[in-house]
Amino acid sequence: MNFRQVPVLIFPFGILLLYAMLVVSVLYFFKGESFLETLLSKRTMFSIFLSLITASIATFLSVVIGIPSAYALSRLDFYGKQLVDTILEFPMFVSPAALGAMILIFFNTPLGEIIQRGPKFVFEPSGIILAQFVTTLGIATKLIKVAMDEIPGRYEEVARSLGASPLKAFLTITLPLAKRGILAGAILTWAKALGEFGATITVAGSMAMKTETLPIAIFMRLSTADIEGTVVLILVLIAISLSILLSVRLIFRKSLYV
Repeated sequence: MNFRQVPVLIFPFGILLLYAMLVVSVLYFFKGESFLETLLSKRTMFSIFLSLITASIATFLSVVIGIPSAYALSRLDFYGKQLVDTILEFPMFVSPAALGAMILIFFNTPLGEIIQRGPKFVFEPSGIILAQFVTTLGIATKLIKVAMDEIPGRYEEVARSLGASPLKAFLTITLPLAKRGILAGAILTWAKALGEFGATITVAGSMAMKTETLPIAIFMRLSTADIEGTVVLILVLIAISLSILLSVRLIFRKSLYV
């Protein structure tokens, strides 16, 4: 290691130290005897299961819509493209609670009332999926677009010059080359959906054994001053997220040698 790099390395290790202190502070209140009791309770297991299911569905929907949207933004020139590209960052600069409030307001409009005659979203598990979808769709599209921007457009042009249709060129050239970026974007989107709180509690509420996801369960435990229970749920959320992210890193590393 070059000692000239030491001043610069202070910054990344400073970030590491910051988050390490937060994790250690959580472990300070960890009680082993209550861990299994809290973890295996019906309410906790329901929250974990609900979070995994809703985050997976919301991520699937975001990626399915995000792939063609990202392709259009990456490859096509059309009127309003810059506006659409900018609005993808809407969930980043509007707080999740505000997004949740906007969803509730929408359902009080004539169109929203018509939609509510079919599937119910407010204070329902489907509202969790909707809230997570709204907060992750723009992010997923943006991440996938970055992956597609790195693929030269001339590859598709060559395929089309050889007789391939635009759809076939996309499916056989662009999509396979972008699959690593799409997978990485999907994982980050899933992690974002799993930890989503503000929009979820605003739209779906915090009803135990119905709409209480893991982040909401953490908030509810903390609101009743149950520090030990809060610590257990925080550790569960961290363990799930880190295990998924580390697994993806290992998969990507191994794929480099295939």
